Amino acid sequence: MAIKRNRRFHAEVHASSMSDIMFFLLLFFLIISTLANPNVIRMTLPKSKTNEKTNKQLITISVTEEKRFYIDKKETSFENLEKELLAQMDPAKEQTVVIRIPFNMQVQNLVDVLQIGVKNNLKFVIATNPN
Repeated sequence: MAIKRNRRFHAEVHASSMSDIMFFLLLFFLIISTLANPNVIRMTLPKSKTNEKTNKQLITISVTEEKRFYIDKKETSFENLEKELLAQMDPAKEQTVVIRIPFNMQVQNLVDVLQIGVKNNLKFVIATNPN
């Protein structure tokens, strides 16, 4: 009497540890995404009762208390600010320029930056913190 044995190899995937790995990856990316800040130039922004968030393409101009000017984390002088800002603007897209200026800066510093936008017909907004 011949008994046939099933000698085929059956591949198995043990997925019990996959859920643990996925949980740790999810935790890792959640923690990293909350720590990642697109604006590395730290400053205390003015407070506002109404804040509006936008999903448009933004270019950020930051002015520090030492009157140092940054366009998207790249430092520039005030004399070159207009030229470098216009170089980064894409005429095909409607872009908004966000001004980040400390709350205790003089108004004249803000007006100097805003005059660049008026002169070149650009849309400027001022970044604020919620009140």
